[in-house]
Amino acid sequence: MPIETEIKFRVDDPAALNARLEAAGFTVVTPREFESNVLYDTPDRAMRARTEILRIRNYAGRWTVTHKRIPDSGVGEDRHKHRVETETEMADGAALAEIFLALGLVAAFRYEKWRSEWTDGEGHCVVDETPIGNFAELEGSAEWIDRTAARLRVDPAEYMTLSYGRLFEQWREQHHSTAQDLTFAAVGEGR
Repeated sequence: MPIETEIKFRVDDPAALNARLEAAGFTVVTPREFESNVLYDTPDRAMRARTEILRIRNYAGRWTVTHKRIPDSGVGEDRHKHRVETETEMADGAALAEIFLALGLVAAFRYEKWRSEWTDGEGHCVVDETPIGNFAELEGSAEWIDRTAARLRVDPAEYMTLSYGRLFEQWREQHHSTAQDLTFAAVGEGR
């Protein structure tokens, strides 16, 4: 099973990060595109309790369904986020959403962002503009992440392993927000 290894870090200036990525030999895979995500769960949030997600994503005209969970064993470090990730593209995410609902799942959380994807041929960097701020993710081997973070002038103290859902929970608490989803409309109304 493929293990996804990544970190996030805050980005104060996306244009400056883009320039550092270019200087470090990265090329754009997907220019800035809107991305919409819906996480599905049981009504009692059993998947969340097991630290699993089931997501339908629409990004740059492509639909994907993804399941993520914590590895059974073997990772052994917590500086980077590690998840077993099973993902596939599909033709029609709306039809799959209907199937999930018919099976008793609910749309538990929605989140949006504007994303651009970069690669250096070994790993990936995505730059995300979210309703609660800008972030980047480095995804690759742990060694590649640390080497690349150093090239991009990202201190390991800046590494984050939280999901956007957890970051949103922290933001809601800090801002006393009533927003239920991490969407541009909900965050704008729930401040």
